[in-house]
Amino acid sequence: MEPLHIKTPLFESHAMTKLAGFPVYLKLENVQPPGSFKIRGIGNLCQKAMQRGCNHMVCSSGGNAGLAAAYAAKKLKIPCTVIVPGSTPMFIVERLREEGATVEICGSSWDDADARTLTLAEQPGYAYIPPFNHPDIWEGVASVIHESAAQLPEKPSIVVVSVGGGGLLSGVLQGMHSVGWTDVPVVAMETKGADSFNASVQAGKLVTLDAITSVAKCLGARRVATNALEWTKNHKIISHVCSDKEAVLACDKFADDHRMLVEPACGAALACVYERLFKVWQEQGKLGELKSALVIVCGGNLVSLKAMKEWKDQLGLS
Repeated sequence: MEPLHIKTPLFESHAMTKLAGFPVYLKLENVQPPGSFKIRGIGNLCQKAMQRGCNHMVCSSGGNAGLAAAYAAKKLKIPCTVIVPGSTPMFIVERLREEGATVEICGSSWDDADARTLTLAEQPGYAYIPPFNHPDIWEGVASVIHESAAQLPEKPSIVVVSVGGGGLLSGVLQGMHSVGWTDVPVVAMETKGADSFNASVQAGKLVTLDAITSVAKCLGARRVATNALEWTKNHKIISHVCSDKEAVLACDKFADDHRMLVEPACGAALACVYERLFKVWQEQGKLGELKSALVIVCGGNLVSLKAMKEWKDQLGLS
């Protein structure tokens, strides 16, 4: 079966290369049809669920995972119900409906929506589509590295990703190990207030955040997947938490440099370059010489010119 995601462009960013002092390559997952990398993993999960006899998808997400599930279900000609919390912006609800999904609003948080989704998914023929925590999702996401390995002129010295629930991180690492990049460090970027991975790394065990307080709502998993934390035992991962200001400023600079809008969840990864963190880590002895970097531009739908202005006003950046 043909995958539901597209092969995305990879190119060297002139602006970021100039800033870093070595080639910085961008993998543009923001141009996937549903707007983010999520279609790689969720598309794979949905296809496998259909092969197992599923005739209705049920997903709990008021963001990119829900849009990916709705898009996948439409392509597979299967009904899809997306349960979203009451905090979900109406334009996302409309986008989900435009993709053909039935949208149900439940509770005030993702946990409320997810509990309802799990109940619905108990019906015969229904399949539960989680946002990030499933081996089929990680397998699908790994394709972003398989593609990148074929597109890059050489193996990168470092790979940079944003971390929410850990689905992207888990898939990227799985892909890196399958193409032989086992010695390439990974930078895992989060924003303060959505930093459940970093909190877990610091504690040496899974930590559940009390609440998500960052503007990067799509990094808003109060607890990361166990698999993401397990990878820290088998691969060099630099976990770093940036501020909302740094993430939003990175989105702003990225828009100026590349004429593309991405949400703050993606801006966290971009901030690694814009805040010159490579140089800081080299000075601290965490990194050696870097010849090139690969940044996964994960994309995201929760962004607009209006939203960018509101974030900048809220953070005193205007």
